[in-house]
Amino acid sequence: MPDTTFGPKGWTPDRLGDLMGKTYLITGANAGAGFQAARTLLNKGAKVVMLNRSAEKSQAAVAKLKNEFGSNAEVSFFRMDLASLASVREAVPEILKTGQRIDALLCNAAIAQVPKQKLTVHGHESMLGTNHYGHFLLCGLLFERIERSKGRIVVVSSLGYDMGIKTIQFDDMNWDKNYHQNRTYAQSKLAQMMFAYELQDRLAAAGRTDVEVYVCHPGASRTSLITTSGNLATRIMFGIMSLSPMVQSAEKGSWPEVMCATEDGLEQRALYGPTGRAEFVGPVGKGTLHPHAYDKPVMVKLWEVSEEATGFNWAL
Repeated sequence: MPDTTFGPKGWTPDRLGDLMGKTYLITGANAGAGFQAARTLLNKGAKVVMLNRSAEKSQAAVAKLKNEFGSNAEVSFFRMDLASLASVREAVPEILKTGQRIDALLCNAAIAQVPKQKLTVHGHESMLGTNHYGHFLLCGLLFERIERSKGRIVVVSSLGYDMGIKTIQFDDMNWDKNYHQNRTYAQSKLAQMMFAYELQDRLAAAGRTDVEVYVCHPGASRTSLITTSGNLATRIMFGIMSLSPMVQSAEKGSWPEVMCATEDGLEQRALYGPTGRAEFVGPVGKGTLHPHAYDKPVMVKLWEVSEEATGFNWAL
């Protein structure tokens, strides 16, 4: 049954008020849904800080946004590669040095459908390393600033979380034996969700309620995600699919993360995204959340594994 919290059209940016004085950090914001989220937030007077791998693409994105919203638009970027824990560690002090508040950190960046097993510089499977470990470390290092700002952490996952093995393959985290571009990707997105739900539990247990944690997904959107890392067959298939009504614009794909970053009264133990056909498209609201995404013993073990993999002991 579709979620009718926000009426038949679902949540739209029309619900946004003035965001002047608010600051939003977005990973992977120089294209796709991250770029569209930046546009929507800037349009309401917010300050946007992009955390991107490519300085060149970031400069182009900043120029494009200033062209649209005027030279006074408060948009900037820091170079940060989530696949490199060292890069995350180098970027964070620079971000904190600015002294700015963090009203929400949108964990939007991802790589997907990498055709053959690749490892990060730290020896982690590339999708798990980038999508989960990189964000785990980033959230941990920025947490105190987010808490001081009474801010939010928004984890952008994917319906792919339900298309893999539905748990974490702890005995082979790098998928050395059974690497598969889709199932391994699904694992990385499930890991991101489990991190968010376990963080919710730990914050509640510690009585630290100033930070809210939300999970969303963009549905099926026309972004550069697949074209960046998928193999030829995957890119062709998605290219054909993207012409169908089962795929929506990157702008609409960005609405769930903007909603989770700004809307009051949302449930934390939930999954937000499109609520129409197969939850790929349609009005934005609360979607279906399958219980394997918050399997407690698996979440606890994943947290421990993540601390070890990142070398970051996150005490709450």
